[in-house]
Amino acid sequence: MNSRYEACIAECVACAMACEACAAACLREQSVQMMARCIELDRDCADLCRLAATLMKRDSPVAAQLCGVCAAICRACGEECGKHQAEHCQACASACRSCAEACERMAA
Repeated sequence: MNSRYEACIAECVACAMACEACAAACLREQSVQMMARCIELDRDCADLCRLAATLMKRDSPVAAQLCGVCAAICRACGEECGKHQAEHCQACASACRSCAEACERMAA
């Protein structure tokens, strides 16, 4: 296992869990329709973060490329979540920004 991936894997896993928690909490909000874009991005981001972590763990030759894609979805998700005042959205936005930075470093 290539240890250069460990920090990025940890960020991806943490981001995926934050996105899952955010999506679940958004579904319980009074105005779910207002949260639709947030939920969509949360789900896409969580899936891509898990896939990026998996590919890094197996030292896949396409891991760095996927990290670039992962960084982009993390940026988009973080931006959307950052628009909402809910604590779960703010926590998700923070995790997304942190993951995007780690993935950008990995993709470089």
